[in-house]
Amino acid sequence: MTQSDQSEHFSHISVLLKESIEGLHIKPDGIYVDCTLGGGGHARRIAQALTSGGRLIAIDRDADAIRAAHQTLADYEDRVTYAHCNYARVDEVLKENGIAGIDGAIMDLGVSSFQLDTPERGFSYRYDAPLDMRMDQRADLTAKDVVNTYSYEELRRVLHDWGEERFAASIAAHIVSERQKHPIVSTGQLSELVKEAIPPKARNAGGHPAKRTFQALRIEVNRELDTIAPTLNCLIDALNPHGRLCVITFHSLEDRIVKQTFQQAAQGCTCPPDFPVCVCGKKPKIDILTRKPVIPSKEELEVNNRAHSAKLRIIEKRDTN
Repeated sequence: MTQSDQSEHFSHISVLLKESIEGLHIKPDGIYVDCTLGGGGHARRIAQALTSGGRLIAIDRDADAIRAAHQTLADYEDRVTYAHCNYARVDEVLKENGIAGIDGAIMDLGVSSFQLDTPERGFSYRYDAPLDMRMDQRADLTAKDVVNTYSYEELRRVLHDWGEERFAASIAAHIVSERQKHPIVSTGQLSELVKEAIPPKARNAGGHPAKRTFQALRIEVNRELDTIAPTLNCLIDALNPHGRLCVITFHSLEDRIVKQTFQQAAQGCTCPPDFPVCVCGKKPKIDILTRKPVIPSKEELEVNNRAHSAKLRIIEKRDTN
């Protein structure tokens, strides 16, 4: 596949694009970080708003995203720096590039359309493909490893905690039983096993019966939830006064972490409520600009049904001087 073909194939309709770009309140000569480059939709709009004196750090752990972005952002190479790594390493990336402070950052925590729509990546139950689900192809753990080596209790925990799957116990038991007969190696196999483990009346409720299982495995394989809060706190510390951070989530587990992290940073004091005076000395770092998260408009949902669960939260760094 040529670079041009790769750019065309790594397509992703950026969710809440207008709202997030407006939320960043971009300064033409500012320094910005796109922690989840993906299809480059947000990055392109940020780069367009910058002059040659501005700078965009574009991060993604998916090598395909980085390769495709060189085409998508070809007109803005003078202001874009790429980093092929997990966004959890954003602090290292900033230090390596000699950046002491940033004027804004964005995190779009959804899996990209390219990853979902590329069968061989193994993210989707819509295709019969190898069970993979790695966002970073350099990683060792795959979804195949999880379903074939995790104990019943470990599988039940993953499905319950990361997929919020009410039939987690039944699905985990069915997987363990079936893998004793033959390894579970494809998305098609797994999807059928999940269907069999769920009561018939519940199979057509709330979308595809394997949806929550695939979400849970993807989160487990990529350790998606482990790094959200530390990365948010790192970005908050890196923000210059009045710098902004926009975060887009796609399910309640992500959104809960983002909401709680922002609330803690906005609260400051962590002393027990019964203390007469503050002794911890912690001050609020941010102001939350979205008391209620921004959600997609009806118009956006009509052209992109994958946006239906998206939520955007925005904060601004306080000037503590």
